[in-house]
Amino acid sequence: MALPAAFLSEEQFTCSICLEVFNNPVSTPCGHSFCQACISSYWDGGLGGAKCYQCPLCKESFRKRPELHINRTLKEITEQFKQLANAEEPVNRTGGGEVEDPNSHPHHHHHQAQPPTPRPGEMPGNIFAEMMTRFQRLQSPGMPNATPPYPSDPHPQSLRRLSAHPAFQSPDTEHHDPPPPYSPPRRFSLSSPGESSSNLPLCPIHLRGLEFFCRTDNTCVCSVCVEIAEHRGHNVIPAKREWHIKKAQLGIAEVELKDLICERERKVEEIYNSSREIQAAAERETDAAVCAFSKLISSVEHCQAEILEVIEMARRAAEHRAQSLLRELEEEIAELKKRSAALRQLAVSEDHIGFLKVFPVLCTPPQAKNWSSVSVSSELTSGVILRTVNPLMDRFQEEMRKLPEVCQRVSVDQPVSRPNPKIRRVQEYAADITLDPSTAHPRLIISADGKQVQCGDRHQLVPDSPERFDRVVCVLAHQGFSSGRHYWEVEVGGKTDWDLGVASHSVNRKGKITVNPAQGYWFLSLRDHTDYAFRTEPSTNLIVHPKPSRIGIYVDCDKGLVSFYNVEAKLLIYTFTDSFPDTIHPFFSPCTNKSGRNEAPLTICPVATPE
Repeated sequence: MALPAAFLSEEQFTCSICLEVFNNPVSTPCGHSFCQACISSYWDGGLGGAKCYQCPLCKESFRKRPELHINRTLKEITEQFKQLANAEEPVNRTGGGEVEDPNSHPHHHHHQAQPPTPRPGEMPGNIFAEMMTRFQRLQSPGMPNATPPYPSDPHPQSLRRLSAHPAFQSPDTEHHDPPPPYSPPRRFSLSSPGESSSNLPLCPIHLRGLEFFCRTDNTCVCSVCVEIAEHRGHNVIPAKREWHIKKAQLGIAEVELKDLICERERKVEEIYNSSREIQAAAERETDAAVCAFSKLISSVEHCQAEILEVIEMARRAAEHRAQSLLRELEEEIAELKKRSAALRQLAVSEDHIGFLKVFPVLCTPPQAKNWSSVSVSSELTSGVILRTVNPLMDRFQEEMRKLPEVCQRVSVDQPVSRPNPKIRRVQEYAADITLDPSTAHPRLIISADGKQVQCGDRHQLVPDSPERFDRVVCVLAHQGFSSGRHYWEVEVGGKTDWDLGVASHSVNRKGKITVNPAQGYWFLSLRDHTDYAFRTEPSTNLIVHPKPSRIGIYVDCDKGLVSFYNVEAKLLIYTFTDSFPDTIHPFFSPCTNKSGRNEAPLTICPVATPE
């Protein structure tokens, strides 16, 4: 059934992209309709978003490009509207592009000929030139993500597509093609409001529809404001046309913003990549430095062992010579004493015949060795080793003092944790640690070998001895230390919370416990995956990177030192110096399960033998 033209308006069948009556209309999932070619060109051109497809009107996004089908019903109604508009409004095409209805102006021949009225959707030349310049700037090779136009094509595809849009047609452009028969251009008269002014907001002064826009004062006005009021002589255009122009400008601003966003996203990715490369390079340098210094230490230790062996061999040789000379001297002294005793006996003898026989033998001087030039000496007593080693040590220390300065020249602004070669040293003091079940909180489950502890869901039936903790889920080790150096390692990977360290044997184990060094507790804590702290009063928060999966604990009872290490990264996490007035025991707390998120156990691991 044909619809009367009075009930139809051109705006109902106008595509919001091309501003023309629909041609093969399609509808998006959000319910808005466009020409099939217009919406396809809009999405192909990237104006709908680089990662999703948007509706040009409501900006609803679709991650997958919708499959659009021609709306047959809307197409049929549109065709009927074209036929009715063509039948009810005969048009007269003039050579200058004006179209008028001769029946609507009976005395038109008495009026002076007016200049051609801009076509619907046209914009002033200065706005058109500005938008074209901005789009050319967007497409210039100097801009980020810009694709330079082909040499033979001065207008890139996106620029040609934009310039072909009716909203971007300059009024200075000569139009040779007449307008379609179903869309006669309307002359905007300041004395008579448009046909849709009844739906517009009213001017508060003249109570007429605000159908015009004053560019001079940047405000919407009515026809009376323009003809006889304060806006007379200003730069005034239809408000709807200004609306389309501003919407086109929004599209350009959106494209510019997307370019800025893309540029900054690339910069973010570049910084992330640089950070990863720096971290990888730092790890390589760390491993190389630790390896080089380990070899240097090993070489010095080997040289020391060789020198000590030479000193020992020299000492043994001197001792052997001294023993040999002593034996020879003792034998000679014994022979001389024997002769001296014989002489004393001969002196008191009364047998003159025997005296005369023995006297010649005893009075003859014995053949004695000249011992005046004999001595035991060694080059070690001259300090030759120290005279050789001391200059080497001076040169080595001088070079070692220069090394940090060289490293600081290329260091980053933020200080980072450095590998600590001392971890190889502290591992030499590895102790065999086992957990003491008699001190464990009733919820703690201790493995049979005493190397693993985890928190259960309920209390166990265990004796309530004075040694047992009844409020804090922790346990002490059997081993206690009051002197010397000791080291052990604990696997903590997979846990969100834990406490590790040492505690005095005399600490309070019942009820609520205050944990800090003054109360006999020295331990490191992890909370919520990332929050590390040494439990002082108040707690000393620590930044630990990378996250350790195995913690090494070292105590020097004589120096009052407790240190924590990241075993895999060979990094010192934190050191605290105090005094231990009592025997200290290794302290372990796996903390509560937190609904299964922290159910992994703490495991005492064997300490690897230092290389």
